[in-house]
Amino acid sequence: MSDEFTSHGAALDDEGMENALDLAKVSAAQLWAVLAVETSGNGFFSDRRPKILFERHVFSRLTQQAFDAQYPDISSKTPGNYGASGAHQYDRLNQAISLNRNAALQSTSWGLGQTMGFNFATTGSADVEAMVKRMVASENEQLLCTVGELIGGGSVAALRAKDWANFARRYNGPNYAINNYDLRLSAAYQKFSYGGTPDLRIRMAQTCLTYLGWHPGDIDGILGKQTRDAMNLFQAKEGLDLTTVLNDETLDHLRSRVLALSD
Repeated sequence: MSDEFTSHGAALDDEGMENALDLAKVSAAQLWAVLAVETSGNGFFSDRRPKILFERHVFSRLTQQAFDAQYPDISSKTPGNYGASGAHQYDRLNQAISLNRNAALQSTSWGLGQTMGFNFATTGSADVEAMVKRMVASENEQLLCTVGELIGGGSVAALRAKDWANFARRYNGPNYAINNYDLRLSAAYQKFSYGGTPDLRIRMAQTCLTYLGWHPGDIDGILGKQTRDAMNLFQAKEGLDLTTVLNDETLDHLRSRVLALSD
């Protein structure tokens, strides 16, 4: 799939994480807890488009219910009717774009932190179009947008204090408890605090392997059996030495192959 939302899906790197942590003034475990709960920790679908979720009730509100009667699947006062993740969300978004582009982009949550388009100003973006371009560009930009929303929306103080219920209320909304959002945040934080945060080099390799169709499993920054098997298959195809660890040569080849993919 190639469209205006497709890029090379650049994965988060050390510089991007360090910049985000410096701005947010939180630990890596605290920030990863948010990312893990929002998107399972990765900001692009396998087709290299940003992870999104289209919210029909927001579209309805922003368009003053102009399309509710004719297009109830994508415009309704009632939240829900999400359907499948992935490409289906872009089908919904593109249908909404055909009706009102600005409202459609603002009615969508984007990237690693699932930042709502209508929060573009808190991300430091001039308008929603500028924010979306950042979301398409890279996970580094997605994370900076997330941190901008955390700071601009006032939820970062609760995150710093590890006040998960208050953070959940401010970041996810008043109905956060329905999905145990606060409890999931707390559990994720404990996991990353004691088990360590994702290895970004391995995570980048997993991201590239996913884009290239090698199926490494979860993008979690852990070099488990499925990731190692996928890496070895890629190494064999590229004529590289098979290894039990990720080396620079393999990562360079992976990144080069992804860059060769068309937008």
